[in-house]
Parts: sequence; C-alpha cells; structure tokens
Amino acid sequence: MRPTRPAGPTRPARPTVIRSVLSLLTAAALAAAGLLATGQPAAAADADLIRNGGFEAGLDGWSCSAASGALVSTPVHGGTSALKGTPAGQDNARCSQTVTVKPDSAYTLSAWVQGAYVYLGATGTGTTDPQTWTQTPGAWKQLSTSFRTGAATTSVTVYTQGWYGQPPHFTDDVTLVGPDPGGSGPGPQVPAAPTGLTASATSATTVGLSWASVTGATSYKVYRDGANPTTVSATSATVTGLTAATTYSFQVSAVNAAGESPKSAAVPVTTPSGPGNPGNPGLPAHALVGYLHASFANGSGYVRMADVPASWDVINLAFGEPTSVTSGDIRFQLCPVSECPTVESAAEFKAAIKAKQAAGKKVLISIGGQNGQVQLGTTAARDTFVSSVSKIIDEYGLNGLDIDFEGHSLSLATGDTDFRTPTTPVIVNLISAVKTLKAKYGPEFILTMAPETFFVQLGYQYYGSGPWGGQDPRAGAYLPVIHALRDDLTLLHVQDYNSGSIMGLDNQYHSMGGADFHIAMTDMLLTGFPVAGNTARVFPALRADQVAIGLPATTNAGNGHTSPAEVNKALDCLTKKVSCGSYQTHGTWPALRGLMTWSINWDRFGSWEFSKNFDAYFGG
Repeated sequence: MRPTRPAGPTRPARPTVIRSVLSLLTAAALAAAGLLATGQPAAAADADLIRNGGFEAGLDGWSCSAASGALVSTPVHGGTSALKGTPAGQDNARCSQTVTVKPDSAYTLSAWVQGAYVYLGATGTGTTDPQTWTQTPGAWKQLSTSFRTGAATTSVTVYTQGWYGQPPHFTDDVTLVGPDPGGSGPGPQVPAAPTGLTASATSATTVGLSWASVTGATSYKVYRDGANPTTVSATSATVTGLTAATTYSFQVSAVNAAGESPKSAAVPVTTPSGPGNPGNPGLPAHALVGYLHASFANGSGYVRMADVPASWDVINLAFGEPTSVTSGDIRFQLCPVSECPTVESAAEFKAAIKAKQAAGKKVLISIGGQNGQVQLGTTAARDTFVSSVSKIIDEYGLNGLDIDFEGHSLSLATGDTDFRTPTTPVIVNLISAVKTLKAKYGPEFILTMAPETFFVQLGYQYYGSGPWGGQDPRAGAYLPVIHALRDDLTLLHVQDYNSGSIMGLDNQYHSMGGADFHIAMTDMLLTGFPVAGNTARVFPALRADQVAIGLPATTNAGNGHTSPAEVNKALDCLTKKVSCGSYQTHGTWPALRGLMTWSINWDRFGSWEFSKNFDAYFGG
C-alpha cells in the first residue's frame, strides 16, 4: 500500500539574510609546556548520545527508509564520511536512530546538512516534537533544535530527511547533547582526525595554529615534528620558544575517552629571522588611529597637520585616489584653497609631518575611501600602483600605507572559493603590490587596513559568489588579503559602522551602535572562524596587538555612532572580560591595540569627545 504523504511543515519566515547557522566557537586559554591555546573547547563526549553521528562507521546505528541512505566520502563536513539521502517517489529518504534519554530533561539536537529542504527532528519526546529545516542549497549549514523530554520518556527517535522530488541531500556530524541517562547510551567512539590545520609564524619564536573542531573530542594533542605532544582543550594553540629561521612541522590529533584519533595532515611553517613582531614597529601598547581629511573638505572643517593633538598615534591621510578605477595610478594632493581656505602650504604640511614623527607619531597615506575605488586587474596596474604609492610615500616622508578599499574595489571571481589560495586578479595583484612595498621599505613600514564588515565578518556566512554562484561576490573579499599579509600587517581596524546586521560566533545577528556589536565583531577577529561554514577552511585568529576597533567619532561622521560609555563597555569586555552583557567572548585580550575613528576632523567637530575618552580609558 502506498504510504500516506505527510503534510509539509509550516515554513518559517525567511530572514532578510539567509542564515547559515554555524557551530558556536567557544574559546579558552591554556598555558602549559610553553604553549598557549585559545579557541573552541571540545564538547564533552558523555553529553553526546548519538551513535555514529559522523557516519565514520558506515550506517551503523541508523535506519534509512527504502534503502535511501548511503555513505559518501565527498562532500563531508568533518572526518571522512557523510550520509547521502536520495528521495524517490513517495519516499523522503528518512534516516533515523532511537536514543535512550533521561526523563524530564533538556536536549539539543544538531546536524550539518547540505541541500535544499533538508529536515532534522525528533519524535517520541513526550512533549512537543521538534523539527527544523533548511530551504536553500549551498555550503554546509548547521541545523539545531531543542526539546524537553516528558516525565516518563526514556527514549526518542531522531531523524534527518529530505523532501519528495528533491535532489539528494547530505548530513554529517549529528549530535544529541543533554544529560546522560546513566551510561545506557552508546558511549564515546574514537574521534576522527582533525582537518583544516593552518599554521602561521607570528614572530621569530612563535607559531599560531588553528583547526576545525572534531565531534566528540574532549581534547587535542599538538605534535611538533611528530613528537612530544602537548595536550590542549581548544581548537587553536600558540607554540612558543621556537628558533628563528627554522622550519617546523605540526600535526594535531583529537582525543576522548575512547582513544586518540589519527594525526592530521602535517603542515610546515618557517619562522622568520630576527626577533619580535615585525608588523608592529614603534607603536604604543594602546594606539589611537584617526583619519585626517587632508585632500578634501566637508562639514567637519579642515584641520592642519600641525594642529592635530598629541593624542593621535597614527594619522592616516585621506585620501590617495586613482586617476581611474583600473589604472593603479594613485595621486595625492592637499585640499585646494577654494575648498579649504585655511590649508597650509605643501612645505608647511611636510614640516608638520616631520614634527609629528619626531614626537613618535606615525603618518600614513590612506588609499581608496568611499569614492576612490581601486581595481588592480592587471600586472601593469599592480606595478603602477607600487610606483605611484612609493612616490607619495617618498615625497611626504610617510611611515607606511593604509588600505581603505571600499565599494567594488575588491570582489571575488566565480570559482575563487578558498581564501588561502586566491585566484582573482584584483586580489592577487593587491597582495603582490603590498608585499613589494613592504620589501622596499623594510621592517619599519607600517601597514594598516580599514575594511567594512561586509568584506570581513560576513565571510563567516558567505564567501564570494558561493560554490554555485548567485551571492554578492564582494562578501568576505578582504579575507584573502588579510590572510596573505597577516605577517606584515600592523593593524586591522574594521569599520564597525555603516554596516548591516552581522552574524557573530554565537550565531546571532548583531547590530551597530552599542557595545555588543563591537564585542561580537572583534571577538571574530581574535578567535578566528570557519569561512562560509566550511570548518576545513578556518580563518585564523589575528594577534590582539594587530586589532583596533573602528568607530565614527560623532553622529555626523557615520551611521552606528557609539557613545563613550558603550565604547568603554566594549573595551572592558574584550580586555578584562567584564561588562560583556549577553555575549560571551572566546578569550580576554589585554593587548588589544586600541581604537580607530573616522575621523580626526569629526572628532574636533565633536569637541574631541572621542580622543578624550580614549585618553581617559588608557591613561593617555
């Protein structure tokens, strides 16, 4: 007899941005045996009651309708296997498992899925049976739902399924987390080998590591050159005490009560020669960065270089702009007298720069801005960029370069899906140009970047046009630039303003204007995150001394102005782990470099409220 076709679920309202729910990254700090680890703590194994949730043991523990389930080696979310479900006729490819649970207890059911109309749910809970689903195909997405068992419930059936007439879908890393019903569950299994290991030399004696979390792992072992493992409880680590100009090989394994996984693929990294952090020459422990409207006028009024207060440690000249979008030919000139009647002469301007530098301040040329779009689509444009920027730096005796590419300056070509190995010409040529400038001017050259959240943190959900196209190709487009230049990068100050709501590592959307937004956005940079939900492609955390928070100085300067009290809350949370509100950071970073603002001119317009608050907070 043909089974009755069940009614479809009530579809949830579609959010403004389709959410790609990602696993919560939780961080901890661990200092032992010369290794400091921060990142996502491994989940407690005895809380996961699913048997073979990663499908590493085939379909053991699972029952699939009409033989609709099969094991595949690609695509997988974690480990080496995943479940492929193929709906056919009146069958929706439902695969289920009955799990022993504890009565009157709360459980969270989660799984990673790929495909359209993929469902995750549970029946027999004794209360309200939950179900969640995803409508859109694309990258791996995490589904999660929760329920409470009834007073007499001792088992539930969890399931994943597709929908009638839809293409095959994929499921991996299913978990049911909640109270262990007295050891009657399946117990832990040896976890899969970690994937996505990345290594970056952050100094001559230090290497930073990060990797994707492994379902069921309670800890990880970090191997250096295949021996002397150090145990950590997180998915990132900082290895110290290394030798300069030396190549090391790192591997990671996952551990739980059932044993240790195979080691990950080895990743080599070579420490640079010389001491210290080459990306941070001559800056104070906490720096105030501001943009000076040097080439144009607006309602904030002109500020002469000599009149910039001593509070400002880094002064970015706004802006160097191209002669055309694709030329790479960058020009800078002082604001014309017709626009800025009080503008100084070129000689006075240069003398004031020298005076600032003599006082320990840094002056950079900022390239781009809202109206100065730059696309280095050819090697000729790249070379012109290098020569024209060098000319500006030399003429004014500047300390370095700020990259403020906005609008359509950076976007990713279709098929360019891995931030670690970009192929898009405008990305590759920019990286090459900046490396050339860094090599030319040496270790004291300061490099800063001021991307918008769309180009950085949005990469947690979306990257470029996506594996099937159709997304905005600018999403996350700064990530390959930041990653390729992280060893040369002095400061990244993302613009936490003029932004839409952005999903944080808590998988909640955060909106600008308060401490919460700055906490969540900065936490992403200092913790690292999987790009577009791919845990094999984790954007590694930046050092705290490489990060400053970007804010508008006044309500006139941009959308998302944050009051001094809220700025201080954000700083308290990130540097002291107090005043955090509902958001839980993944670490504490007292070395956070400081604040950036648009702009020095607008701060003067606002009676210097922004810089005075910075000085008061950091004791300037």
